[in-house]
Parts: sequence; structure tokens; C-alpha cells
Amino acid sequence: MAVDLLLGLQWGDEGKGKIVDVLTQNYNIIARFQGGPNAGHTLVFNGKKHVLHTIPSGIFHDNAINLVGNGVVIDPVIFKGELDKLDEQNIDYKKTLLISRKAHIILPTHRLLDAASEASKGKAKIGSTLKGIGPTYMDKTGRNGIRVGDLELSDWKERYRNLADKHESMIAFYDVDIEYNLKELEEEFFKAIEVLKSLTFIDSEEYIYQAQKEEKSILAEGAQGSLLDIDFGTYPFVTSSNTTAAGACTGLGVAPNKIGEVFGIFKAYTTRVGSGPFPTELFDEDGETMGRVGNEFGATTGRRRRCGWLDLVALKYACQVNGVTQLMMMKGDVLSGFKTLKVCTAYKYKGEEITHLPYNIEPENVEPVYSEVKGWEEDLTAMSETSQLPKELNEYIEFLEKELEIPITIVSVGPDRKQTIFRK
Repeated sequence: MAVDLLLGLQWGDEGKGKIVDVLTQNYNIIARFQGGPNAGHTLVFNGKKHVLHTIPSGIFHDNAINLVGNGVVIDPVIFKGELDKLDEQNIDYKKTLLISRKAHIILPTHRLLDAASEASKGKAKIGSTLKGIGPTYMDKTGRNGIRVGDLELSDWKERYRNLADKHESMIAFYDVDIEYNLKELEEEFFKAIEVLKSLTFIDSEEYIYQAQKEEKSILAEGAQGSLLDIDFGTYPFVTSSNTTAAGACTGLGVAPNKIGEVFGIFKAYTTRVGSGPFPTELFDEDGETMGRVGNEFGATTGRRRRCGWLDLVALKYACQVNGVTQLMMMKGDVLSGFKTLKVCTAYKYKGEEITHLPYNIEPENVEPVYSEVKGWEEDLTAMSETSQLPKELNEYIEFLEKELEIPITIVSVGPDRKQTIFRK
């Protein structure tokens, strides 16, 4: 049984959590394969808003197993906070939530290192969420990290102390003004560790392999977006993990020839949080309207998202890198009321027009080339069938399908799981 993937195709915040929640009824296992609590997956159902950071978005379905894979980095304190909220809703996660022993743990000093590093950059800062993600992945690749499986060892606290002491010396090296009380942070951390240890730890690559042999259906859930990939994103303004399809193979131990459908999610426009180049960014009333109507604020950080027209050059690139087989368009409802929509179909780059994403898309090198399509006035939020969609929206979708050469099979017209239109 092949593993299907669900990925964001822009700079994150595309609405992956909602779609995983919608699709979970079709899968036995939902597996998160990379990233950490810098991700915020928002789900809305039964009139309530739910935000997850590390736990897979299938957790609200009783019949699905939710696996936190080896490619994920876990902050026990934030994880405990998520579990507390599930407890409030009487979600029996003890039976349905599994943790890979090979997942790395974010220590309190990782967060302090993150803050020190960002402060030292001054105006050149990359816009880190300061959740300790980068330093944790650095320890992972530097072969210093502490993994979930280490919690089962008798000397794990000694390992912790050695690494935390090393981190403190590194914080001092940055020579920036960071105030902290490590004893207080550690007290909270060790309490959260005990909660984490009450869950089921597994050898996740073996679990996934056996599940495939038993023909269980598996959906791998990504965090962030393809343009934030450490290799293929807009470096250095990226996250610290592989957010693309290849990351699912390394983040779960799935062989490349066992990947099935690759669902790619994108907004009908484009947003970005934090620093970094953004060719189609708007600084006018249109951009302000997108942000206001779309409630464009980060689910994890609350930061305002930058908004702009849909960038098809970047979107094509993400589709190519991921091998996307089906597209899902989110937030079409936000564009209701725009008389004309612009779509970037090429860049002016070093004196020529190109249709591929070049090495550098800083504003001094790239100028977007736009095509225009008609907008629509209708409120989409109560629509439930393709036949109800306005003609102009259907024309917009068909234009995108022609340009991308991939079918758009889902159109989201609101945040609730019911506000989802299937076009198959």
C-alpha cells in the first residue's frame, strides 16, 4: 500500500491542517514527517477553532492512528500544552497517538540559543519563530542531539546536562543581552518530559513498513511549505528541515517507490510570514484587503502575514520538486469582491523573461510579469457544489489547471471542514 503525501506549496500557512482533517476519514494512519512546533495547523469544526503544533491533524478522529515521525523535533512543554487542550475535549489520545523513538527533543537551551543567534544578526535576522527548531536540527546533524528513545535510557539526564552545559557556553559566545532563568525552564521541561513518557514510543519506520504490508492506508502530513525547504526554499529565509516530498521519505523511513498520491495545497493568492523575498507582495489596498478578509495572522506566532497575488512561477517550481499529482486550492472565498485578479506567470530576470524559479529572487533581480483574469462578487462561504461556483471562479481554476497541468480536485471556501468542495 502506497503512502500518500500532503504538502504545502508556498511559504506555509496554506491550510494543510484543515485538509488533513477532511481527508482523515479515508486513512488509517496520519503521520507527521518533519518540522516542529513552529508549525500551526488550524482546524475548524462544530463552531470551534483548534490549533495543533506537533500532533498530526487527524487526532480528532477516533478511527485514525496519529504518528509523530522521526523527522519531527518535539518541544515537550508545547506538546504537553497540546495534550492538555485535548484532555479538555475528552480526546482519548493515549490509544491513537504514537511517537517515534528517533524524533529529536527540543531542550530549553535550544530556544535560548535560537534567541541569541537571531539577536546577534541585527537587521539581517531571518525571522525565526524562536522555538529552538534550528538549533535542534543543528544538533541532529552535528550528532549531538537527544532523541525520544534516549528517555528510556538510565543515563538520559546526564546526556541532557552535558548538552545543556554546552549550549550555555555557546549562548555566552554570542555576547547578546538575553535574560533567562534556566532552573525555572528546566522545572517546566522535566514535568513535560514525564507526560511525554506516558505516551507510546515506537520504532516508527518498522511500524510504517508493517502497516504497508497489512495494506493500511497512510497519509503523510507536512508542515510549513515547499518554499521554506532547507534545500529548495528561498535560502537562508527557510526552515531547518526538508518540507518537500523527499522529506517524507527521510522523515518516516518510507522508500521513494512506496509514495502514492502527492496532494499539493496552495492559497488562491500568496502569503509569507517573516523575512525573505516575495516577488508578488502587495503594499496597497488589495494586499491589506487580503490580509484582513483572510485573517492572515500566524496560528503559532500571531504574526501578520504578508500578502500578494498568486505566483505561478514559484507554484510550478514547487509542483515539479514534489511531483504533485493533485492540487487543492484554499481561501478562494477571500478573493470575492476583487474586480480583477492578477497572476504572476513569468519573471523579468537579468534582462530576460523567464518562467522558472531562479537561484535568487530578491527584488533587485526579479520583477513579476502578470496576467489578468476577471474576479467575482459572490460570497462563496455557503456554497457546497461545483455548480454553485461563479463562472469567473471556475474560469480562474481552469486557467490555473492549464498553466500548472495538474487537476485542482478540492476548492476550500471557508475555514470549517464542511466548507470544502470536491471537484472530482
